[in-house]
Amino acid sequence: MAASSTMLELGTELPTFSLPDTTSDVVVSSAALRGSVAVVAFFCNHCPYVKHIQAGFSAFAREYGARGVKFVAISSNDVASHPEDGPEKMAEEARAAGYTFPYVYDESQSVALAFRAACTPELYVFDPSSKLAYRGRFDDSTVRNGLPVTGKDAREALDALLAGKRPGPDQKPSIGCSIKWKPGVTPGF
Repeated sequence: MAASSTMLELGTELPTFSLPDTTSDVVVSSAALRGSVAVVAFFCNHCPYVKHIQAGFSAFAREYGARGVKFVAISSNDVASHPEDGPEKMAEEARAAGYTFPYVYDESQSVALAFRAACTPELYVFDPSSKLAYRGRFDDSTVRNGLPVTGKDAREALDALLAGKRPGPDQKPSIGCSIKWKPGVTPGF
């Protein structure tokens, strides 16, 4: 069943986190994103909505990474119910998809809760002072509407920030697979 992002309030401070990268022995922290334009994406392996944008997002990350934007993708799904979203499979997926950014695992789901993340894919873009400047969808393409994957919405946000401006306030929620919460975890949003 499709879910929509909660649209965390613009200006929210980047939540603090330290999570293991599934493709290396490195722990990735929110501190490494500070001082730069940064994109935090909630992904998972099994979601058809993530798979739909995967190649476009990988190219987008390479393009904007070369311009100094930092990227991290986070998977927060419960692996008891969705074992294909576990760390070992995440590492395989990152390599197969050509991710040039860390793909980290949020086992406790505390980071997803801090971001109020509700679905995958869901994007959060922070300015160099670590304030939320954009949140929501990659673009208007979905698995069902036949529109090409362009990254238009995310590109406009990054282009504005890289030019020293703020992204426009007309931001659309992402639509995707709901985050698979562990039994007993109640997001409350």
